[in-house]
Amino acid sequence: MPNGITDSWRLVAGQERVIVADGLHTKSCNRLWPAVLAVVSCTVTAGDVAAQEALNPMAANVAPVFSMVGRQFVALADAMPADRYDFRPTNGAFEEARAFAEQVKHVACSNFAFFNEIEGKEPPTGCDVGGPSSARTKAELMTYLRESFDYAEGVIRAMTPANALGPTNGPYGGQSTRLALTTVAVWHASDHYGQLVVYLRLNGLVPPASRSGREVRTNGDAT
Repeated sequence: MPNGITDSWRLVAGQERVIVADGLHTKSCNRLWPAVLAVVSCTVTAGDVAAQEALNPMAANVAPVFSMVGRQFVALADAMPADRYDFRPTNGAFEEARAFAEQVKHVACSNFAFFNEIEGKEPPTGCDVGGPSSARTKAELMTYLRESFDYAEGVIRAMTPANALGPTNGPYGGQSTRLALTTVAVWHASDHYGQLVVYLRLNGLVPPASRSGREVRTNGDAT
């Protein structure tokens, strides 16, 4: 990768990473989350914080981070042209890598899955292979992705000290708690963001969050 890359998502290991056909990596989340939170918390904007002032302090500490993750992921997904959504890296060890569209769909499905489990609902099946959504085109996948982050943020906003350690259970998070599964969701989307940074750069595109003098607005648009 070129020198001087400023991608915000050098979170987990201090660098951009490509992990292929990874599933959900739930077993690693507790070890990775402190590094994720430490870096992301430094980049949350004043607008993010102000928007959370009316929230319970528990939710107000988590919602701005997830909101930023969502904005940057959506902006990145939108930056890839529709005619390249089927792009799959081939120059390297990418035999089982998902196509760009499959990555986007996987993250959207997983967002719904994690937060369905937090709410005690039945999560969608098969998120590792795209899940039940019929979304296929860029426009359809962008709608699905935005809806998944909006839904997830709504669930986070309902978090309180009284329910944060409430138990959760399901095929995606296993036996966990609402707060722990929320951290898994933040890490998971961040992990895939890092992978898709590489996809964009292999297509000669700079991720919106990494463009010199630019940042992602709170509405998800790059400026």
